[in-house]
Amino acid sequence: MKRLLNSRRSMLLNVLSAWALTMLIAGPAGAASAARAPVDKRALSDAGFTVLTATTKVQEDWVRGLPPGKIRPMQRTGKKYFIYPDAPAKQIYVGGPREYNAYVEHHPEHRVADSKKVAKDASAYRAKQTDEMKQASARDLSDPYLGASWADLGW
Repeated sequence: MKRLLNSRRSMLLNVLSAWALTMLIAGPAGAASAARAPVDKRALSDAGFTVLTATTKVQEDWVRGLPPGKIRPMQRTGKKYFIYPDAPAKQIYVGGPREYNAYVEHHPEHRVADSKKVAKDASAYRAKQTDEMKQASARDLSDPYLGASWADLGW
């Protein structure tokens, strides 16, 4: 019985040592990735951003689906908007280019990447995916078993 307790104690000590070593190594890396300051909601309001509260389940789901902690550019009906989600409060902060520029003037670390470049990269990615899907569809349509071989069927 004493041997069993010693082996369990030894195993627990090994697990705790491994965990401590992992935390020691991962600690500085985690701190470096979290170096970006959070978006200041009061500063957004001061810059002229409007607060919209989600009132329906669909709106709440949409707010929760947005990437947290980031200002996101968006375009609707030819107008450019910048939105910041506050999922716990079920709200979004919405501003136009004027409000966004006023906020970024005081908080340059939250500048959004060049939207034209982002849109161009996204368009190129979708085009690439479309071409790959066309090739995959053509391959699948030419194979009556949709890629299954006799070995897959047990022969």
